[in-house]
Amino acid sequence: MSQVSIKSIEKAINIVDNLDDDALEQLSERHSLAQPTLLGYIMSAAIEYQNEKLEGLLLYYYCLISESFTQEGLVTNTVTDDDIDAFEEPYFEMLDAYFDNNEDDILEDFCDQPELARFISIELSEPDDDGTELDDETATQLFIVMIAFTTLLSRSVKAA
Repeated sequence: MSQVSIKSIEKAINIVDNLDDDALEQLSERHSLAQPTLLGYIMSAAIEYQNEKLEGLLLYYYCLISESFTQEGLVTNTVTDDDIDAFEEPYFEMLDAYFDNNEDDILEDFCDQPELARFISIELSEPDDDGTELDDETATQLFIVMIAFTTLLSRSVKAA
């Protein structure tokens, strides 16, 4: 399985964080058209968790992680509802084990994207450059959704 490198994550951050609104919308649309079912799945989390703060964060990290895969040169198949259905039970079992034991190896092995998993963990647990921090509930919800997204996207990578 191909893995996203730190270098590709850094390139994606540089791209996404330096786009104007129009360019960000174009990037978002490009990634959304590539994975419409997956985007719908992750965006539904804001409704399920009843957390309005999540919506913009989910879209930002959706673009950032998708762009990380693009920068790594990874091409993905479209994730389907069947893919998501087959994924959910083992994912929630892994989350239970991860939160019970707090071992990063459990998460990184399941996700198969250790650099992205570490990036997500660090990103959501540390304050932004301006000192802004997510509340614990929002950070945990965003973490759960972004790890799911990363794992599903990783599993959809086309064989080289």
